Amino acid sequence: MSQMNFYNELLSEITNSRAYLSDKPEESPEAALRALWFLATGDARAVERCLVDDLPTLSEESEARLRNLFREHIQGVPLAHLTRRQQFMNIEMIVGPEALIPRKETEILGYAALSMLRVTVSALGQARVIDLCTGSGNLALALAHCEPNCRIFAADLSLDAVMLAQRNAVHLTLQDRVTFSVGDLFTPFANEKFIGQIDMVVCNPPYITSQRVGEMPPEVSNYEPKLAFDGGPLGLSILLRLISETPRYLKSGGLLGFEVGLGQGKFIRQRLERNNEYSEIQTFTDMDGNERALFARRI
Repeated sequence: MSQMNFYNELLSEITNSRAYLSDKPEESPEAALRALWFLATGDARAVERCLVDDLPTLSEESEARLRNLFREHIQGVPLAHLTRRQQFMNIEMIVGPEALIPRKETEILGYAALSMLRVTVSALGQARVIDLCTGSGNLALALAHCEPNCRIFAADLSLDAVMLAQRNAVHLTLQDRVTFSVGDLFTPFANEKFIGQIDMVVCNPPYITSQRVGEMPPEVSNYEPKLAFDGGPLGLSILLRLISETPRYLKSGGLLGFEVGLGQGKFIRQRLERNNEYSEIQTFTDMDGNERALFARRI
């Protein structure tokens, strides 16, 4: 069978056998097949980079490897867990089952944070940022990559996630400006080095209700850590703690920014507006007009 016929055969099968999640818009049957094709030849790439170059020629060994990878993906293994790569804010991350696969929707929070961070750096010359629920470190590392005049301190409750984030820091040569710790929200930062000394706090928290976590698609519930999704009975536990605990760490005029789930924006925005620790509440929406990120300034 020619390589083109083999490609077309696999593309037909993946199109008919595999559904792709709406929160991973970069994935499609063709993009996934191309990513697996490159991977089979030893070239691990995020899907975006698989659409720009010609496919390499497969040897017998790499064709056999492709068939195995293809079968795993058809059976439900997330593409990013096979390639171990995911693009976020134009940097390529190492990913795996240790942490949530970074989603495009979190770039709404990321780019908003970057814009505000640059304003702070322009005014002060530098900035100190805390990133909570850091997962693979995608938000912390993207901000550090895009704004060299900041120092970022990140934490996650999961040791496995923090170890992955540390690998990403080395992978991106950012280990000198981004530090990762294990702990529950602000626990690693409860000392005079951080209290009242931070210019920005960012967070992509768990915000799915406990009941809905078990109802998520198998590609998510069977492969990604429950800890990264479960926001308690109403999906609001971490969000409400974040609003309550952050003022202790921010300088006056410092910023809090975080992601919210679909339908949570209005309620959380109202909580911020009623909290006398904050002012200048801003919301950022997705392409459908849903509030997906909120920012507030410390009074």
